Amino acid sequence: MQLYNTLSAEERALLIEQAGQNRLTLSFYAYAKIQDPQQFRDDLFLAWSPLNALGRIYVANEGINAQMSVPAEDFEALRQTLEAYDFMKGIRLNVAVEHDDMSFLKLTVKVRRKIVADGLKDSSFDATNIGIHLKAKAFNDMLSNPNTVVIDMRNHYESEIGHFEGAITPDVDTFRESLPIIEAQLAEHKADKNLLMYCTGGIRCEKASAFFKHKGFQNVYQLEGGIIEYTRQIKEEGLQSKFIGKNFVFDHRLGERITDDIIAQCHQCGAPCDTHVNCANEACHLLFIQCDSCAEKMHHCCSDECVAVIQLPEEEQRALRRGVQKGNLIFKKGKSAALKFKNERNVFEEIVPVKVSAVTKIRKKRIEKRKPIGKVEHYFTKAGVGQFSIDSDGIKVGDTLVIVGPTTGEQKVILERMMVNGQAVQESAIGDKMTMSLDFRVRKSDLLFKLIE
Repeated sequence: MQLYNTLSAEERALLIEQAGQNRLTLSFYAYAKIQDPQQFRDDLFLAWSPLNALGRIYVANEGINAQMSVPAEDFEALRQTLEAYDFMKGIRLNVAVEHDDMSFLKLTVKVRRKIVADGLKDSSFDATNIGIHLKAKAFNDMLSNPNTVVIDMRNHYESEIGHFEGAITPDVDTFRESLPIIEAQLAEHKADKNLLMYCTGGIRCEKASAFFKHKGFQNVYQLEGGIIEYTRQIKEEGLQSKFIGKNFVFDHRLGERITDDIIAQCHQCGAPCDTHVNCANEACHLLFIQCDSCAEKMHHCCSDECVAVIQLPEEEQRALRRGVQKGNLIFKKGKSAALKFKNERNVFEEIVPVKVSAVTKIRKKRIEKRKPIGKVEHYFTKAGVGQFSIDSDGIKVGDTLVIVGPTTGEQKVILERMMVNGQAVQESAIGDKMTMSLDFRVRKSDLLFKLIE
């Protein structure tokens, strides 16, 4: 009985490519009393593995918090595994605005003390006495009320690239830090203001609304389903988006665009940009915003020191990483002296957004899409020629091909010339035996892929 991952992220990525399935990225949460979180965790892992479900899931005595990726054809099957539990019947699954087949590359289900690290002692207040949920239209209406204060319950690196108009955006690294700050800032308005909160998918507001009601706030509201569900509703109902910019997400994508407004700056040169990256130096891995120009100039690193590190042999880089606990330091981009253009603010400042179309070099995080084409049948050593069976789709001269195998590794070539049945051709079809010259050796059963746009 397999209860943990046995494949690396690289191996899983290859399997996803070979499967050729469209995948959905989604999230959900549920507060409930779970008597045996470990057994619950194991049962979920066993139910999800056959569905090729991947993601990062936390379970605790208080419930479940999940961000996942699943083949589109298995979406309903995943829902059935959830609704087998009474507390998840009819659960809302927040489907991502933008999809990426590689958003998650492992299935990680962990037992935690809490499903969100809020720093609260739940026994000290009624966590079920939550604020009023608002759908997108009602949320927009309340935003226009002059007696409303809107609070972003997310962290600084999330709100920097996108937030609701007029929102207070605390410059904090963690959710638990924001609660006392917000309480102190709004202490004089517990009775005369509408406290309107939002977060990515709703889970942080669920606990925060109960906390603020316990602290005496009388008019507490929260965005139902968070930014993800809000975006779905405004598109479906043709409403104006009061959220501007991008929504930060905790998977490979690091963000999904809601509007074309760019409200952030490259942390290295100050140019309009909202593309989050991690420093290429794995010993640092700092999360920051970097434009195309700085990415090229800095070799995808956050500092000159990190550029120097990535020039070292891999063995030396591993030695530098050994025993280093980065933890939340990855997200403390505002605390890095190497980043000169990180703007810190505790409240929303009036800004003039730049439209995506007006920015010439805003890098979009992109994963190469590969389609399986065939496999290696033979390699003629003296001639330096590989023979391939074309099994699932045709190819043509000019295509970019990738050959992958345990010994061969991953080799990318642009198809400049090929032969079928001894004749030079421009295209080959399913069933053909195609040959082409190669400057590296391939092995029988190596897989052949075609890059697609």
